[in-house]
Amino acid sequence: MRIAVLCGGVSAEREVSLRSGAAVNDGLSQAGFDTVLEDVTSVSGLIKRWPELGADAAFIALHGGWGEDGRLQSALDAAGVKYTGSKARSCMMCMDKETSRSMMEGENIPVPPGLAVHPDDVRDFERLIKDWKKIVVKPASNGSTVGVAVTSDADEASDALNDVWDIDTKAIVEKYIPGRELTVVAFGSGEGTFTMPIIEIRPRSGFYDYKSKYTKGATEYVCPAPMSDAAARAVAEYAERSHILLGCRAYSRVDFRFAEESGEIFALEVNTAPGMTETSLVPKAALARGWGFPELLREILKESFDIVP
Repeated sequence: MRIAVLCGGVSAEREVSLRSGAAVNDGLSQAGFDTVLEDVTSVSGLIKRWPELGADAAFIALHGGWGEDGRLQSALDAAGVKYTGSKARSCMMCMDKETSRSMMEGENIPVPPGLAVHPDDVRDFERLIKDWKKIVVKPASNGSTVGVAVTSDADEASDALNDVWDIDTKAIVEKYIPGRELTVVAFGSGEGTFTMPIIEIRPRSGFYDYKSKYTKGATEYVCPAPMSDAAARAVAEYAERSHILLGCRAYSRVDFRFAEESGEIFALEVNTAPGMTETSLVPKAALARGWGFPELLREILKESFDIVP
């Protein structure tokens, strides 16, 4: 079976995607698959080139932009190409944090207080900071902590918002939740979904930014996260429910903040194409479950379509 590993793209997460693609390509080769690594710079270009690749299916290792927001998935569906991960509609809903926040909140999955901001909107950051003490400003449709700022200063918040407009047309401003950072991998589809061991993220710099995510040794990861059974069950339940609610297929990664003093848990976002680099979280969770990287990739293929030998 020949798998085309799609990576690269043109989003702000291109470099991470190239690393994910290389790792996935190696892992699939170790699992016994014939692979071709494809740096995708346009959807139309990929569709035209697809017959030349001679592949039976695609493994999507693209992050951000049209690689993760449903546009690539829609084109592959139209071309009759099988691919890993969530379908187009699910990718679109998860990538747009305003949409996913609204849907989770509507199903009593707690999210931080927040609002969507557009370029023409006027926001009183001084009032928000007075009410929330500290805020998070982030693009509505991006990942890898690109363009994310945490601040208690109104001028810094305005500057951060202006930075968002360089990479997105909508921003999310949320109340910063002090506490522990957790992530959960949900695996499967529909009622067959289960969760892998919870990971606690402990950045050595204090903020889990792009550098902390992708610099080896910059962050400590603890899996399974040390927490009470009740709290662990609640986090896992919210992750599973979010995955099913948003129609995710095969796998997703759901990020949380855990305010330990109050016991409150807040879902931050659902990632349909999470990173697969050597420092990424999905492989760490899978290893804690007992799946090595090649086995994880094989299981993703099995869950995505029934043509794995």
